[in-house]
Amino acid sequence: MHEQSDHQAAHSGSQAHSARVYDYIIGGKDHYEVDREAAEASLRAWPGLRTSMLANRSAMRRMAHWLAAEAEVRQFLDIGTGIPTEPNLHQVVQRVAPQSRVVYVDNDPIVLAHANALMTSTPEGLTAYVEADMNVPGDLLCAPALHQTLDLDQPVALTVIAMLQFVQDAQGLVETLMEPLAPGSYLAITLATADLAPGSDSLAAEYTRRGIPMYLRNRTEVERLFNGLELVAPGVVPMTSWRTPEGEQLPSTTTNMYAGVARKP
Repeated sequence: MHEQSDHQAAHSGSQAHSARVYDYIIGGKDHYEVDREAAEASLRAWPGLRTSMLANRSAMRRMAHWLAAEAEVRQFLDIGTGIPTEPNLHQVVQRVAPQSRVVYVDNDPIVLAHANALMTSTPEGLTAYVEADMNVPGDLLCAPALHQTLDLDQPVALTVIAMLQFVQDAQGLVETLMEPLAPGSYLAITLATADLAPGSDSLAAEYTRRGIPMYLRNRTEVERLFNGLELVAPGVVPMTSWRTPEGEQLPSTTTNMYAGVARKP
């Protein structure tokens, strides 16, 4: 009952929601007062949060571009999509390969209200939106829109960007979602750590206090999420270092997240 009431509170706007806090901090317009309060408290706890969130968007775009251009993946499953911020993942990958297909997954009604912005696919490609809770991956894997959009017998890139810090059993979630995907599929993640930036512990405590439990993981724990997969160079690194063009790298201490991409053999 407790989890259900928390879930309902986040949906009603009486409790902060991570997607809406994120939206406020990066300058969006889709949030409630409770989200703004949580965001401002989080920024006080760790002033680097806005820089880190913007760096996370850049890391997502680099990963998506690499997956489409270098790994030649044409199917994407994006968990915890958040409120649309251009360029969205499908725009990045469809610029490389217009026939790319993308399924977005989230469970916040504000994200759902903006889902049309995620459906602006090229004529050659396809995008779909599934409203599902990532903590109940079985529901997602049974969703008709998933199977109507993606062919799970062909490689899929599973992208979980800035979400696994909100999942207690991140290992179980990743393994459940990767299991039905074909060999040659990829896992791309960014997630929060206390290893890099001073103050990250205070940030996690503030999120958790406001009803958004945050679980920080060290580098070894992040690497373990890729068990059984083949890590792509440069491995698990601060997200500012994941295939960032020379001259554009921020110091690793300016962000609080690791990034990694791996291939399913």
